[in-house]
Amino acid sequence: MMVKCTVSQRACNQSVTSIMERRGYSWRHQIVYLAEHGYRAVVPDLRGYGDTTGAPLNDVPKFSVFHLMGDIVALIEAIAPNEDNVFVVGHDWGATIAWHLCLFRPDKVKALLNLSVHFPRRNPQMNIVERVKAFYGEDYYICRNWELTAPWKGAQVKVTTKFVVGEFDLVYHMPGVKEYIHNGEFKKDVPLLEEVVVLEGAPHFFNQERPDEITKHIYDFIQKF
Repeated sequence: MMVKCTVSQRACNQSVTSIMERRGYSWRHQIVYLAEHGYRAVVPDLRGYGDTTGAPLNDVPKFSVFHLMGDIVALIEAIAPNEDNVFVVGHDWGATIAWHLCLFRPDKVKALLNLSVHFPRRNPQMNIVERVKAFYGEDYYICRNWELTAPWKGAQVKVTTKFVVGEFDLVYHMPGVKEYIHNGEFKKDVPLLEEVVVLEGAPHFFNQERPDEITKHIYDFIQKF
């Protein structure tokens, strides 16, 4: 999983925006726009990718969701030491990381705009660990993270949130996803969910294929605060 983060800070030092994605290049349009509007953009690799140092690649336990959260929190504090919290934007696997950041450290997040991937509610009827182990083995990171986050079953994301998904996004068409998003369950898990936008005709990587629309959603959202 290639996950990247972009942390952007307004030149006037009034707000910070964090963008997390598995491909930093895919945010090129949004980064340029933010920079042109007085933001500073930084695009670091998460541990294990690019030129990162620290845990060796074969030391699987040191790549847990908690290690990733620790890295992100430390990054935020290093880049924006004078800010209490940041805006967060995520897409794809980066959206999953963004959900967990808001779940574990809501004090670090001013507001969240997530794309494509809804909140990963724990489903007691779905034995995801055994299913994934059958394909990838005992120590696959998804299994480890699913087991480690068991204490957060039923926990809510209490951060002001906007969610955008493409009409033709494969994630949106997974069994039960539309019902979860539109029939009230999503709102139960994310009680401060302000808006759900379904982009007509849009695919999964709409931040690249429809960059102007996504950039406007991001910029307009963070300007509200």
